[in-house]
Amino acid sequence: MLLAAGRGERMRPLTDTTPKPLLQVAGKPLIVHHLEELAAAGFHQLVINHAWLGEQIEQTLGDGSRWNLQIHYSAEAEALETGGGIFRALPLLSDPFVVINGDVFAEVDFTSLSIDDNDLAHLLLVENPAHNPGGDFQLANGRVSESGDAKLTYSGIGIYRKALFDGCRAGKFPLAPLLRKAMQQHRVGGQLLGGEWIDVGTPQRLQQLEQSLTSRRR
Repeated sequence: MLLAAGRGERMRPLTDTTPKPLLQVAGKPLIVHHLEELAAAGFHQLVINHAWLGEQIEQTLGDGSRWNLQIHYSAEAEALETGGGIFRALPLLSDPFVVINGDVFAEVDFTSLSIDDNDLAHLLLVENPAHNPGGDFQLANGRVSESGDAKLTYSGIGIYRKALFDGCRAGKFPLAPLLRKAMQQHRVGGQLLGGEWIDVGTPQRLQQLEQSLTSRRR
């Protein structure tokens, strides 16, 4: 599942007329970089949620056949936050399933990802970027928790089981409380993500990614 329902307030005015996942990076929409990586890794079924200017996303990507993907859309009248958006899309998803924030760029070997049988989630973490110096979670011996000082930043990429959402109700709600509860039950694994990763949350970081990808082509 690709999360693409956010308004992109910090990217305004770029996102006033274009949904953030369709902003151009190195000659193609940001979300297309994800589609190409997922198709190359052997994925065939993909769910994309959307809210703000979501019709543009459907018009641009279509059914996904040009990438050898089958795309299903989960339209939201208003953005339901990460937890609510995933919960709404659960009937369209396999179990377990991969979730990727549509506004990150990452080099990921998707073929190597796995989740332990007893875990409800498996998170990919990165070294803390300048905009999140305190980090989010502790990673020790393949387990993720909130304890400890040497924290890492959640990359916006993870594997989840549907059971993580047991007891939830339709509507707008965040994902973090569900993850924290699972961490308290020692049911969240994780790994450090190598390679390039950028949270494309501001025009400056969008430009940073553009320069990085363009320089590789030279």
